[in-house]
Amino acid sequence: MEKIIIPEQDIINAICVYTSRKKQVRPEDVEVELMYDDDHGGFSAEVFVAGRSQILIPINIIEALRIWLAEYMNRDPYSGIKLVLDDEEGIIAEIS
Repeated sequence: MEKIIIPEQDIINAICVYTSRKKQVRPEDVEVELMYDDDHGGFSAEVFVAGRSQILIPINIIEALRIWLAEYMNRDPYSGIKLVLDDEEGIIAEIS
């Protein structure tokens, strides 16, 4: 089975869609900053909506990617999703 790579911008887009549904705003009203903590090896995202911020943990990012896979890529949303820090591409997701 081929491995699919979701680039950083699509991860950001997925989080915008996910957050817009939770907060009942338009996706374009959401700002996202993806983060990786070197000390703990963990991924997170800071989301800004209407002057407020919220931190998303990896499970939230995965949930957003499941929506993206199902609705925008027409793929199985329950495929294996792994967040990866790539030296050249930044934060990406590998789908197996």
